[in-house]
Amino acid sequence: MSETAPETPLWQPSELQAATTNMGRFMTEVEQRWAEEIPDYAALHQWSVNRREDFWTTVWDFCGVRAATRGKVGLRNGEAMPGAEWFPEARLNFAENLLRGEGGEPAIIFWGEDKVKRNLSHDDLNGAVSRLQQALRAQGVGVGDRIAGFLPNLPETVIAMLAATSLGAVWSSCSPDFGIQGVLDRFGQIEPKILFVADGYFYGGKEFDCLDKVKAITAQLPTVEQLIVVPYMRAAPPLDGLKNAVLLDDFLVPYTAGEIEYTRVPFNSPLYIMYSSGTTGAPKCIVHGVGGTILQHLKEHQLHADVRPGDRVFFFTTCGWMMWNWLVSALASKATILLFDGLPAHPDGNILFDFAQEAKATHFGTSAKWLDSIAKAGIAPIESHDLSKLRALLSTGSPLSPQGFDYVYEKIKREIHLASICGGTDIVSCFMGGVPVLPVWRGEIQAPSLGMKVEVFDSNGQSLETEQGELVCTAPFPCMPIGFWNDDDGSRYHAAYFDVYPNVWRHGDWVSFTEHGGMVVYGRSDATLNPGGVRIGTAEIYRQVEQLEEVLEGLVIGQQWDSDTRIILFVILREGYSLDDDLIGRIKHKIRTGASPRHLPAKVLQVSDIPRTVNGKITEMAVTEVIHGREVKNREALANPEALELYKNMPELAE
Repeated sequence: MSETAPETPLWQPSELQAATTNMGRFMTEVEQRWAEEIPDYAALHQWSVNRREDFWTTVWDFCGVRAATRGKVGLRNGEAMPGAEWFPEARLNFAENLLRGEGGEPAIIFWGEDKVKRNLSHDDLNGAVSRLQQALRAQGVGVGDRIAGFLPNLPETVIAMLAATSLGAVWSSCSPDFGIQGVLDRFGQIEPKILFVADGYFYGGKEFDCLDKVKAITAQLPTVEQLIVVPYMRAAPPLDGLKNAVLLDDFLVPYTAGEIEYTRVPFNSPLYIMYSSGTTGAPKCIVHGVGGTILQHLKEHQLHADVRPGDRVFFFTTCGWMMWNWLVSALASKATILLFDGLPAHPDGNILFDFAQEAKATHFGTSAKWLDSIAKAGIAPIESHDLSKLRALLSTGSPLSPQGFDYVYEKIKREIHLASICGGTDIVSCFMGGVPVLPVWRGEIQAPSLGMKVEVFDSNGQSLETEQGELVCTAPFPCMPIGFWNDDDGSRYHAAYFDVYPNVWRHGDWVSFTEHGGMVVYGRSDATLNPGGVRIGTAEIYRQVEQLEEVLEGLVIGQQWDSDTRIILFVILREGYSLDDDLIGRIKHKIRTGASPRHLPAKVLQVSDIPRTVNGKITEMAVTEVIHGREVKNREALANPEALELYKNMPELAE
């Protein structure tokens, strides 16, 4: 980090606060159960990676995993990565672990922008899952069948996932802003038996009909035996031209709510199929297991986020991003989940805080980019909203800048646990993130997560103490994918994570440890710049440029030039500004003084749009392909593929 770290943390729990967190209670549990001295988090983390079987067994008991049996063996073949087997004798069901709540308290609170508001109690949720489970079973759904959702972030999406997984089926979802080919690139590989869709969705106050898109998709998905349409925009959407289609309510008519019968499966049975962003080729179908997902999510929610029964957990996400899967698992901690679908800037940038206030959110999760955008818009919830119930704010998607930390504590809430978290779809969870018993230091992720043996490697596989390098994990963990779909020999799975460092997971992030034991992420290692042989993380440049009032957003790539790499910076400016020599000079001065002369771009160019994935992440690699005249192999992975045209044959890049 180029900025000088402050001598005092931005936030620190009191001794009493720390001791009464779930993490504090877990430390006491470990001391008593295993006769260990655990004076602090660093000691707990070291114990968790040294004694992995004991650690995960303790998490299982502390968080109350529901299972027919755990078995006597916690870990078999424990040094193999991949190849380690966690709880090989266990039998459990994912939905059974989530459907713990009872009674009239809300299980789900939903807002569809400012147009739709709904609450479902725990009894409502259980009843809805029971009816849908019966209907799916009558349709022949069983263990291993793929059930897919092309859906907004609705309560029905959660119900469909729970009903499917209660039967041992495999769930996979895309959000309705995906293009037709983007959906086919994903669902076409996994051949779903049942497809759930919505008639449309709201975005920015406008209505978007999905049914024409659904016709085109289902025409090329011959395995779909039943198309179930969820009304959202209309009470009774037309089903004309939709093959094997039925409205959800009609599908459920024969069934009444009753006891849910859970199909318990082995620990490593498939649960979710998720997808790599696919901007450089067809998306990889990443298969996550039942036991690893529930165990990891329980650990992250209860220990790292301090989620307690009755808490109200929000994360802004679509059903095409792993944070949806992460959010829904909060039900397993007897929390209420808060679902929002739509544009978080409509009708203005306050709607998510309106939701948090009305729903009495205890945990608020969002992306670093969104925090940056509302900071630039001058939004100050600390002055306008009652967030007295809010204990934790979580940020992910890209590195949260030091200025983003300042904004949270100055403009959102002063007394709050800010957890910048980092992981990915690949592990449906985090490698490092929040620790409620530790201080929060400006610009730093607090620490590696429990049970994750995180290290930083150089190109020779040597561990680094504070220098920048590759984020790796050097010991197996339960939420490693069980494989890729249609990768029978495991070669694609091995190539994705283990081809650089044998028996070590290489995640693809460029990071460093800090003097506090925390971590800083500088960007994706495959997008790391290498001018003059010096590796530079793109986030280091974004941190500087986006502090300037005139700059809304930047995108940095490396251009092959004169037998080397030169840095190119593209910027979107606020309305009313243009990129003149004065502004270019100030941009470069900011980078030179805030980062280093090595970070200076050779060119600064103004653009009107930046391509991004449907999950909102900017796509440096796609732009890199375009400016070098190479084909972007999977444009359907982009929310705005037309933006790539802005970067083709730019005359400034030929000189």
